[in-house]
Amino acid sequence: MKLSNLSPKAGSKKRRRRVGRGIAAGQGASCGFGMRGQKSRSGTGTKAGFEGGQMPLYRRVPKLKHFTIVNPKNFTIVNVGQLTDLPANTEVTLESLMAAGIVTTNDGPLKVLGDGELSVALKVTAAAFSNGAKAKIEAAGGSCEA
Repeated sequence: MKLSNLSPKAGSKKRRRRVGRGIAAGQGASCGFGMRGQKSRSGTGTKAGFEGGQMPLYRRVPKLKHFTIVNPKNFTIVNVGQLTDLPANTEVTLESLMAAGIVTTNDGPLKVLGDGELSVALKVTAAAFSNGAKAKIEAAGGSCEA
């Protein structure tokens, strides 16, 4: 085998299509672009997603209703008023609330909201607090840990 004997495999090389070189060449006259219209003209065509001036789908979609959030943040929610039955200086976590029966299902990390009143000092450990809940827990002498 010598370099002078090497040749590409049969069928691996394809000739470039030469358009606009007469009718006999197969792609003469309009070069395969049809008669008229925007797609037959020279230069760039339309951008991706262009729908002829109509509001394109990618701009219509957010305006429509009933689209679900792809990755929603789900929390197990407890209001401050539900914590009044607990004894003073108790450490409140999602597990302790489930054991006490205040929360029945684990829907995700614990979030404490500020509805209701609290008169007992508690050590609350949760993933998130509303501003009102944090103020009420600390006003009752408790602490909040995220």
